[in-house]
Amino acid sequence: MKSNPASTFGHSLFAALLALAALPVSGAELAPCLECHGENGERRTPDTPALGGQSEFYLLTQLALFRQGRRDNAEMVRVAKAMSDDELRAYAAAAAKLPPPEPPASAPDRDRFARGEALARQHRCVICHGANLAGTDQVPRLANQREAYLLKALRGFKSSRRIGYGQAGVLMIEILTPLSDDDLVDLAHYLSHIR
Repeated sequence: MKSNPASTFGHSLFAALLALAALPVSGAELAPCLECHGENGERRTPDTPALGGQSEFYLLTQLALFRQGRRDNAEMVRVAKAMSDDELRAYAAAAAKLPPPEPPASAPDRDRFARGEALARQHRCVICHGANLAGTDQVPRLANQREAYLLKALRGFKSSRRIGYGQAGVLMIEILTPLSDDDLVDLAHYLSHIR
């Protein structure tokens, strides 16, 4: 697999950021984030991810990518550009303490769920995202993430508009390229409804 220089991001920068002394972030300071992202995993803005259940390292990585303008969201880029290294670390640490989102109250569509589950098995999503799709330090939690956001992210990776860092971004593009949009819809449905 060849490397994509646009998607590589130095691990040493993150190691340095993680070593910084974190500034404490109060609930009041995190409140503006939760207006869109939601607190306690509840669903607020459909195409905005729930932050709960994500690792501190992963959240820090995404904030750093936004600060560099490498993620496509004008509001998040604006917010992150104003943050110091210590503030990035503090906000990532605070958001990582939020509980993971619960599955939607409504039952999944059985056929779509089954097709999505088969796609997740076929493309070995658990290898990177973990056996229960709860993520790892560097890889995001997918289980019970907002369905609209998952679909937006999957479409972004497939079209190469959404970047990852290192080989992970390249791998996501390679995995998703052969999938149809209907496949992405079913995969997003499955991931959001895992129980």
